[in-house]
Amino acid sequence: MDSRLVFAVLLCVLVAFSGCSGSTHRKGYTRVTSASRVQKKAQIGYTFSGDASYYGKGFDGKKTASGEIFDRNAMTCAHRSLPFGTKLKVVRVKTGASVVVRVNDRGPYAKRRVLDLSEAAGKVLGLDKAGHAQVTATVIE
Repeated sequence: MDSRLVFAVLLCVLVAFSGCSGSTHRKGYTRVTSASRVQKKAQIGYTFSGDASYYGKGFDGKKTASGEIFDRNAMTCAHRSLPFGTKLKVVRVKTGASVVVRVNDRGPYAKRRVLDLSEAAGKVLGLDKAGHAQVTATVIE
C-alpha cells in the first residue's frame, strides 16, 4: 500500500477521535454521575454546620440535579453529597429559626457553603435579608 494512503488514513482516524478527548461541560458546572452520589442513605441524626445561602428566581422552573423542576416556593435545598430525598432540619445559629427541607439538587458551588436553600426556605431563616448565615443541619428522615 502507498505510504501516502496509509498516512491519510491515520490522519483521518486521529482527527475523528480527537473530538472525544476534551471535556464538553460548562466551566464551573459539575456533572452529576452515579459516582457523585456518595451515599445510598443518610444516617438519621447526622449533623453538620456551616454557611448556608439561598437561590430562587434565576433557577425557578429549571431542572435540578435530581431531575425534578426547581420551585423556589418549595422547601428544598442543594447539598453536595446527601442522597436526593433526604430531609433536614436546618437551624439558623444566630436566631434559632428553623425549617425542614428536602434535598433535591447538588451544590452549593460557592466555597465554604454547606447548603443552598430554596428561596422560601431561606426566607423562613431570614436569609432574604442577610444573604447567607451560619446554620446547623440535622438529618431527620
